[in-house]
Amino acid sequence: MNAQFHFVQILTYILILAFGVTIGVIFSFYLKDCNFSLQFTQLSLSSFPRTPPLPPTTIEPEVYNETKTRTQIQTQTQTQTQTQIDTHVGLKEFLKPPHVVHDMDDEELLWRASMSAKIPDYPFDRVPKVAFMFLTRGPVFLAPLWEQFFKGHEGYYSIYVHSNPSYNASRPESPVFQARRIPSKEVEWGNVNMVEAERRLLANALLDISNQRFVLLSESCIPLFNFSTIYSYLMNSTQNYVMAFDDPSPVGRGRYSIQMLPEISLKQWRKGYQWFEMDRGLALDVVSDRKYFPVFQEYCRGSCYADEHYLPTYVSIKFWEGNSNRSLTWVDWSKGGPHPSKFLKSDITVKFLESLRNHKCKYNGDSTNACFLFARKFAPSTLSKLIKIAPMVMHF
Repeated sequence: MNAQFHFVQILTYILILAFGVTIGVIFSFYLKDCNFSLQFTQLSLSSFPRTPPLPPTTIEPEVYNETKTRTQIQTQTQTQTQTQIDTHVGLKEFLKPPHVVHDMDDEELLWRASMSAKIPDYPFDRVPKVAFMFLTRGPVFLAPLWEQFFKGHEGYYSIYVHSNPSYNASRPESPVFQARRIPSKEVEWGNVNMVEAERRLLANALLDISNQRFVLLSESCIPLFNFSTIYSYLMNSTQNYVMAFDDPSPVGRGRYSIQMLPEISLKQWRKGYQWFEMDRGLALDVVSDRKYFPVFQEYCRGSCYADEHYLPTYVSIKFWEGNSNRSLTWVDWSKGGPHPSKFLKSDITVKFLESLRNHKCKYNGDSTNACFLFARKFAPSTLSKLIKIAPMVMHF
């Protein structure tokens, strides 16, 4: 009996011990699982960027969300309205001509000037202007006369002056010519760089979308009529005014180089005065010409005189139907020689100026006595007499 009792006690102890060990093992695994889950959670949270705590607020959650939504809607509406305003202002800013003084080189300028709208109708009111482009060596000596001519017609014209880059404008400028000098380069008589200067003037004038007609003048040019007459004449004209004719003499065809083939043939070669007037369409084509002008730059040198041949030849090849083949600027070649006659103070009379105003020619298919709108070459000494006579003769 004692042996059985001891056996039962030992078995009971063993069972209790086994139960305790089992409970301990289970509890140990449970603690390990909890510790692993906690570490994993901490590791997962640490992988995200920390967000700074929001500032304390006393607004209730529902009110805060409603206010936030209203603010977002207002901000979005304001942004859309401002975008519409900026778009309208942006068009005006895009069309606004840049300052006459700029940092563009010739390649950039010609590229910018060659841009043209494909839609012919303007989405805004536009007053067409005449661009008066002066190709000078230095100052515009007859500026006070031109100032009388332009007076009272602001908004209907633009002025551009290309002078020798060495000219420092030491003498006071006439107000109408102030700040109208474009970035220029050296120009030599008879050299192709004179045509480059003309294209430079055209390109600068084309940057103003309102310029519709383009007139090339020199410092020795004068107007023969008042502004209203000249403006109406040009704006109502259906033609361009580039003098072009076939001259078989040595100073005509004799200046042609066979190296200009195949772009330009002798049959296409033309001569004329460099003082032109043209519309915007032709001006755009002249500054965009990458076919014929490079030929002149390469082969029209020395006694070729590109300024007398490039435009007459180019216009005759591509735009002969819309060209009058005459110039609007009168000059006197009656005495012969490489340069036209120069007029001095003693030459200026009412009769002389009236004779220049009464040349007859064709205009839009009809005969008119306003054949020439401008004349040259007038010396600086003629200024005082011109200012005295002009109001009476030209009706300034």
